[in-house]
Amino acid sequence: MSQFASVKKEIIENVQILFDKGYLMATGGNVSMRISGEDAFAVTPSNMDYAKMRAEDICILDFDLKVLEGELKPSVEAGMHGAIYEVRGDVNAIVHTHQVYASALTLIEMPIPALFDEQARFLGRSVKIIPYAPSGTGMLKNKVAKHVKDKNNAYMMKNHGALIFGHNMMRAVHNVEILEKSALAYLLAICSEKKVSKTPLVVREVAFAKLRQDQKKIERGDFDLGGE
Repeated sequence: MSQFASVKKEIIENVQILFDKGYLMATGGNVSMRISGEDAFAVTPSNMDYAKMRAEDICILDFDLKVLEGELKPSVEAGMHGAIYEVRGDVNAIVHTHQVYASALTLIEMPIPALFDEQARFLGRSVKIIPYAPSGTGMLKNKVAKHVKDKNNAYMMKNHGALIFGHNMMRAVHNVEILEKSALAYLLAICSEKKVSKTPLVVREVAFAKLRQDQKKIERGDFDLGGE
Protein backbone atom coordinates (compact mmCIF):
# COMPACT_ATOMS: atom_id res chain seq x y z
CA MET A 1 0.00 0.00 0.00
CA SER A 2 1.15 3.52 -0.78
CA GLN A 3 2.64 5.51 2.11
CA PHE A 4 0.41 8.36 0.92
CA ALA A 5 -2.80 6.29 0.97
CA SER A 6 -4.44 8.20 3.83
CA VAL A 7 -3.83 11.58 2.16
CA LYS A 8 -5.18 10.33 -1.16
CA LYS A 9 -8.27 8.91 0.56
CA GLU A 10 -8.93 12.19 2.37
CA ILE A 11 -8.68 14.17 -0.86
CA ILE A 12 -11.10 11.86 -2.70
CA GLU A 13 -13.62 11.94 0.14
CA ASN A 14 -13.65 15.73 0.13
CA VAL A 15 -13.59 15.99 -3.66
CA GLN A 16 -16.80 13.95 -3.62
CA ILE A 17 -18.37 16.31 -1.07
CA LEU A 18 -17.46 19.33 -3.19
CA PHE A 19 -18.68 17.62 -6.35
CA ASP A 20 -22.00 16.59 -4.79
CA LYS A 21 -22.58 20.17 -3.61
CA GLY A 22 -21.79 21.61 -7.05
CA TYR A 23 -18.56 23.43 -6.16
CA LEU A 24 -16.52 21.16 -8.45
CA MET A 25 -17.99 20.47 -11.89
CA ALA A 26 -16.84 18.08 -14.63
CA THR A 27 -13.03 18.53 -14.76
CA GLY A 28 -12.78 22.17 -13.64
CA GLY A 29 -10.73 23.15 -10.60
CA ASN A 30 -8.28 21.14 -8.50
CA VAL A 31 -7.64 20.07 -4.91
CA SER A 32 -4.43 19.41 -2.98
CA MET A 33 -3.01 18.61 0.46
CA ARG A 34 0.43 19.20 1.93
CA ILE A 35 2.33 16.03 2.87
CA SER A 36 3.20 16.46 6.55
CA GLY A 37 6.92 16.57 7.28
CA GLU A 38 7.96 16.66 3.62
CA ASP A 39 8.42 19.27 0.90
CA ALA A 40 5.70 17.57 -1.10
CA PHE A 41 1.97 17.62 -1.73
CA ALA A 42 -0.85 15.51 -3.17
CA VAL A 43 -2.94 16.95 -6.00
CA THR A 44 -5.79 15.85 -8.25
CA PRO A 45 -4.93 14.74 -11.81
CA SER A 46 -5.43 16.79 -14.94
CA ASN A 47 -8.59 16.66 -17.04
CA MET A 48 -10.38 13.90 -15.13
CA ASP A 49 -14.08 13.86 -14.29
CA TYR A 50 -14.52 14.13 -10.52
CA ALA A 51 -17.35 11.59 -10.64
CA LYS A 52 -14.88 8.97 -11.85
CA MET A 53 -11.83 9.94 -9.79
CA ARG A 54 -10.39 7.37 -7.36
CA ALA A 55 -7.76 7.57 -4.61
CA GLU A 56 -5.13 5.88 -6.79
CA ASP A 57 -5.53 8.66 -9.37
CA ILE A 58 -4.15 11.30 -6.98
CA CYS A 59 -0.61 12.49 -7.82
CA ILE A 60 2.19 13.07 -5.29
CA LEU A 61 4.72 15.78 -6.21
CA ASP A 62 7.62 17.51 -4.52
CA PHE A 63 7.89 21.30 -4.57
CA ASP A 64 10.01 21.09 -7.72
CA LEU A 65 7.02 19.30 -9.33
CA LYS A 66 8.87 16.00 -9.60
CA VAL A 67 6.36 13.14 -9.55
CA LEU A 68 6.94 10.95 -6.49
CA GLU A 69 3.92 8.75 -7.07
CA GLY A 70 1.09 8.51 -9.59
CA GLU A 71 0.53 7.31 -13.14
CA LEU A 72 -1.63 10.20 -14.36
CA LYS A 73 -0.63 13.71 -15.36
CA PRO A 74 -0.96 16.11 -12.40
CA SER A 75 -3.28 19.11 -12.58
CA VAL A 76 -2.01 21.89 -14.83
CA GLU A 77 -2.26 24.12 -11.75
CA ALA A 78 0.11 21.92 -9.70
CA GLY A 79 2.81 24.59 -9.88
CA MET A 80 0.42 27.13 -8.36
CA HIS A 81 -0.39 24.78 -5.47
CA GLY A 82 3.29 24.11 -4.81
CA ALA A 83 4.10 27.82 -4.82
CA ILE A 84 1.33 28.50 -2.29
CA TYR A 85 2.63 25.85 0.09
CA GLU A 86 6.12 27.35 -0.15
CA VAL A 87 5.00 30.90 0.77
CA ARG A 88 2.21 29.96 3.20
CA GLY A 89 3.42 27.64 5.96
CA ASP A 90 -0.01 27.87 7.60
CA VAL A 91 -1.80 26.30 4.61
CA ASN A 92 -2.16 22.52 4.49
CA ALA A 93 -5.07 22.17 2.05
CA ILE A 94 -6.00 24.09 -1.11
CA VAL A 95 -9.22 24.00 -3.09
CA HIS A 96 -9.44 25.74 -6.46
CA THR A 97 -12.99 25.89 -7.80
CA HIS A 98 -14.93 27.49 -10.60
CA GLN A 99 -17.88 28.02 -8.23
CA VAL A 100 -20.47 30.21 -9.90
CA TYR A 101 -21.12 33.20 -7.63
CA ALA A 102 -17.51 33.87 -6.72
CA SER A 103 -16.58 33.49 -10.39
CA ALA A 104 -19.27 36.00 -11.34
CA LEU A 105 -17.71 38.61 -9.06
CA THR A 106 -14.37 38.19 -10.84
CA LEU A 107 -16.06 39.20 -14.11
CA ILE A 108 -17.14 42.55 -12.69
CA GLU A 109 -13.97 42.97 -10.60
CA MET A 110 -15.79 43.17 -7.27
CA PRO A 111 -13.72 41.98 -4.31
CA ILE A 112 -15.82 40.98 -1.30
CA PRO A 113 -15.42 43.17 1.80
CA ALA A 114 -15.91 41.69 5.27
CA LEU A 115 -19.69 41.20 5.29
CA PHE A 116 -20.05 38.57 8.03
CA ASP A 117 -18.22 37.68 11.25
CA GLU A 118 -17.48 34.11 10.13
CA GLN A 119 -16.13 35.40 6.83
CA ALA A 120 -13.60 37.63 8.61
CA ARG A 121 -12.77 34.88 11.11
CA PHE A 122 -12.01 32.16 8.57
CA LEU A 123 -11.45 33.85 5.20
CA GLY A 124 -9.72 37.06 6.26
CA ARG A 125 -10.17 40.82 5.98
CA SER A 126 -11.59 40.60 2.45
CA VAL A 127 -11.72 38.33 -0.58
CA LYS A 128 -9.45 40.05 -3.09
CA ILE A 129 -9.22 39.50 -6.83
CA ILE A 130 -5.91 38.28 -8.21
CA PRO A 131 -5.22 39.81 -11.65
CA TYR A 132 -5.75 37.63 -14.69
CA ALA A 133 -3.16 35.24 -16.05
CA PRO A 134 -3.73 32.19 -18.29
CA SER A 135 -4.46 28.89 -16.51
CA GLY A 136 -1.54 26.58 -15.87
CA THR A 137 1.14 29.17 -16.62
CA GLY A 138 4.15 30.38 -14.68
CA MET A 139 2.62 33.85 -14.87
CA LEU A 140 -0.42 32.72 -12.90
CA LYS A 141 1.72 30.81 -10.40
CA ASN A 142 3.86 33.86 -9.73
CA LYS A 143 0.91 36.24 -9.43
CA VAL A 144 -0.85 33.93 -6.99
CA ALA A 145 2.29 33.39 -4.88
CA LYS A 146 2.73 37.17 -4.63
CA HIS A 147 -0.87 38.00 -3.70
CA VAL A 148 -1.52 35.27 -1.11
CA LYS A 149 1.19 36.54 1.24
CA ASP A 150 -1.34 38.82 2.95
CA LYS A 151 -2.58 35.77 4.93
CA ASN A 152 -6.20 35.74 3.81
CA ASN A 153 -7.70 32.29 3.21
CA ALA A 154 -9.80 32.96 0.12
CA TYR A 155 -9.16 34.76 -3.16
CA MET A 156 -10.86 35.15 -6.51
CA MET A 157 -8.88 34.92 -9.74
CA LYS A 158 -10.06 37.30 -12.45
CA ASN A 159 -12.06 35.59 -15.21
CA HIS A 160 -11.21 32.25 -13.66
CA GLY A 161 -12.55 31.13 -10.27
CA ALA A 162 -11.82 30.88 -6.57
CA LEU A 163 -8.86 29.80 -4.46
CA ILE A 164 -9.53 28.66 -0.89
CA PHE A 165 -7.15 27.55 1.89
CA GLY A 166 -7.42 25.70 5.18
CA HIS A 167 -5.19 24.38 7.94
CA ASN A 168 -6.74 21.02 7.07
CA MET A 169 -9.00 19.72 4.33
CA MET A 170 -12.18 19.93 6.39
CA ARG A 171 -11.55 23.61 7.09
CA ALA A 172 -10.80 24.30 3.42
CA VAL A 173 -14.11 22.69 2.39
CA HIS A 174 -15.98 24.74 5.00
CA ASN A 175 -14.25 27.86 3.71
CA VAL A 176 -15.45 27.09 0.18
CA GLU A 177 -19.01 27.24 1.49
CA ILE A 178 -18.43 30.44 3.45
CA LEU A 179 -17.04 32.04 0.31
CA GLU A 180 -20.00 31.06 -1.84
CA LYS A 181 -22.49 32.30 0.78
CA SER A 182 -20.63 35.61 0.95
CA ALA A 183 -20.38 35.91 -2.85
CA LEU A 184 -24.07 35.22 -3.41
CA ALA A 185 -25.16 37.59 -0.64
CA TYR A 186 -22.89 40.32 -2.01
CA LEU A 187 -24.18 39.88 -5.57
CA LEU A 188 -27.79 40.13 -4.38
CA ALA A 189 -26.99 43.16 -2.24
CA ILE A 190 -25.28 44.90 -5.18
CA CYS A 191 -28.30 44.20 -7.37
CA SER A 192 -30.57 45.89 -4.83
CA GLU A 193 -28.72 49.16 -5.55
CA LYS A 194 -28.87 49.99 -1.84
CA LYS A 195 -25.94 50.64 0.45
CA VAL A 196 -24.21 47.41 1.43
CA SER A 197 -23.41 47.24 5.14
CA LYS A 198 -20.15 45.66 6.28
CA THR A 199 -18.85 44.12 9.47
CA PRO A 200 -17.68 46.92 11.81
CA LEU A 201 -13.95 47.54 11.42
CA VAL A 202 -13.12 46.66 15.03
CA VAL A 203 -15.00 43.34 14.77
CA ARG A 204 -13.28 42.54 11.49
CA GLU A 205 -9.85 43.21 12.99
CA VAL A 206 -10.55 41.11 16.11
CA ALA A 207 -11.75 38.23 13.92
CA PHE A 208 -8.74 38.51 11.63
CA ALA A 209 -6.41 38.62 14.64
CA LYS A 210 -7.84 35.27 15.79
CA LEU A 211 -7.23 33.84 12.33
CA ARG A 212 -3.61 35.07 12.43
CA GLN A 213 -3.13 33.51 15.88
CA ASP A 214 -4.22 30.16 14.47
CA GLN A 215 -1.97 30.55 11.43
CA LYS A 216 1.08 31.27 13.59
CA LYS A 217 0.36 28.17 15.70
CA ILE A 218 0.17 26.08 12.53
CA GLU A 219 3.50 27.44 11.29
CA ARG A 220 5.06 26.58 14.66
CA GLY A 221 3.58 23.10 14.48
CA ASP A 222 1.59 23.32 17.72
CA PHE A 223 -1.90 23.47 16.24
CA ASP A 224 -4.23 20.44 16.21
CA LEU A 225 -4.60 19.87 12.48
CA GLY A 226 -7.27 17.27 13.04
CA GLY A 227 -9.71 19.78 14.48
CA GLU A 228 -11.41 22.94 13.33
